[in-house]
Amino acid sequence: MTATTTRDPAAPTVPVALTPEPAPVARRRRGPVPVGLVLAWAVIATVLLWAVLPGVLAPFDAYTSVGAGLQAPGGEHLFGTDANGRDLFSRVVHGASESLAGALVAVTVGLTAGTLLGVVAGTVGGLVEEVLMRVVDVLLAIPGLLLALTVVVLLGPGTVNAALAVGVGAVAGFARLVRAEVVQVRATEYVEAAYGSGGRVLSVLWRHVLRNSLRPVVALAAMQLGTAILALSTLGFLGYGVTPPDPEWGMIIAQGRDLLAAAWWVTTLPGLVIVAVVLSANRVSRSLGSER
Repeated sequence: MTATTTRDPAAPTVPVALTPEPAPVARRRRGPVPVGLVLAWAVIATVLLWAVLPGVLAPFDAYTSVGAGLQAPGGEHLFGTDANGRDLFSRVVHGASESLAGALVAVTVGLTAGTLLGVVAGTVGGLVEEVLMRVVDVLLAIPGLLLALTVVVLLGPGTVNAALAVGVGAVAGFARLVRAEVVQVRATEYVEAAYGSGGRVLSVLWRHVLRNSLRPVVALAAMQLGTAILALSTLGFLGYGVTPPDPEWGMIIAQGRDLLAAAWWVTTLPGLVIVAVVLSANRVSRSLGSER
């Protein structure tokens, strides 16, 4: 015998509890900007101003003697003078344009060629991907300085050739990163939905894949900027950069390497400028990479 339950019409109606709507997600509050990041941007901004306005920010002409040779740093000459009596700080300021321009060319070459290789490998796949990635592995197996020296010896010395040589060495890093990002983004649902709705390959790549893969690439480009400055300074130190008397940071250090005992500032102070720029670029790169 089955028991039946009847509802008393006089009983009060109990309202059904509705499921509360989820509270809106609060925006994550950003904390104070780290002091190290502020200093890094300040260093980069200062060097950019040096490169854009060297004639305004340099207190003396970079090519003419302004006093006795090998004067120690002081109030009149902030970095002292070199063996020819030229103001060292003015030469460092004028050399910023050569170093930054070469670094930008090198990063542009590496970014463009590496992105192209990475997108093709990650999109096409199969045998094409295997061949391209093996070429990238070969480039990664060669030390960057040795590869840059090989290219610059083939092309000849000069700022542009040195920048191209450094850019060739940066292609492999960009290619591996872009290929990994493209493969990861391609597997997402919104990309599959874009293809399923009739989107063309190039349109989907541009609107969805590339735009969602750029942040780590930008972070790598910022880091490669500092690496390129260091590599170009190394080539300039070895004599493959600009030709004297044009100022360039690596060449300025090379001109004072035999004067360390008598005039430490000729190599130390320009070297500290290079170190500050490279560390600042790396700090900015870490900041850009962490904002994902």
